Amino acid sequence: MVFLSPLPTFYRVYRNKSTEGFQSTPYVVTLFSCMLWILYALLKPGAELLVTINGVGCVVETVYLAMYLVYAPKMLLGLNVAVFGLVALVTMLLSDAGLRVHVLGWICVSVSLSVFAAPLSIMRQVIRTKSVEFMPISLSFFLVLSAVVWFAYGALKKDVFVAFPNVLGFVFGLAQMALYMAYRKPAAALVIIPEQSKEEVAEGKASCGGAEVHPIDIAEVHDLQTVVVDVDVEPVTYAAASGMVDGSVGRPRAPEELVIKPDMVTVIAAEA
Repeated sequence: MVFLSPLPTFYRVYRNKSTEGFQSTPYVVTLFSCMLWILYALLKPGAELLVTINGVGCVVETVYLAMYLVYAPKMLLGLNVAVFGLVALVTMLLSDAGLRVHVLGWICVSVSLSVFAAPLSIMRQVIRTKSVEFMPISLSFFLVLSAVVWFAYGALKKDVFVAFPNVLGFVFGLAQMALYMAYRKPAAALVIIPEQSKEEVAEGKASCGGAEVHPIDIAEVHDLQTVVVDVDVEPVTYAAASGMVDGSVGRPRAPEELVIKPDMVTVIAAEA
């Protein structure tokens, strides 16, 4: 599930024909880690499960990088192959089988720790931009779940090389999830406001000194109904209106004439 969790990310890359703010480094490092764990499992008896899981991981990560190849740093991909070849060569030159497993095991631990630490750059970007757009929550969740499962497997097999790095993986996964919850933003509701034709609004304006009030458009939201009625309007002074609830009229001001000049006033009321 950890290997498959970036699928939405790569679908977005494929759809937009751009990697946008996504980075290829975590996938290159993960591919390298899978290759090393396969080599480790081949040298250590009884570790067939590691071969199966990491074999699937190699295939999936290779597909990801094939999509990412246009955008991934060529030097990083070349370094991946070169370092793996060097590690494999040095390991095979060791005559003692137990020493091979021990040396390769610590190399795998180091690379696994770098895999778990790879998202640190993305976490830094999240803190800087206050946006979790490029840190999918699915990857963080399955990273935590995978760390728990592999730690249990390593503990049952008494394999410290498998169990130890997943402790850090669990911690980093929880940190990413906490960061996601801290900076995630609720999805904004998209409201499409239809443009109301001018014919539907009665023409006219109210004036008070130099200020003018014009008809405005409203959105018909949640099945609200628009009601248009005619009312009679009479001039009123600020002094006479001082006791009214309307704050704009009831404010203490020098008395002056409020003149409203439309032939008809359109009152728009909403009923649920």
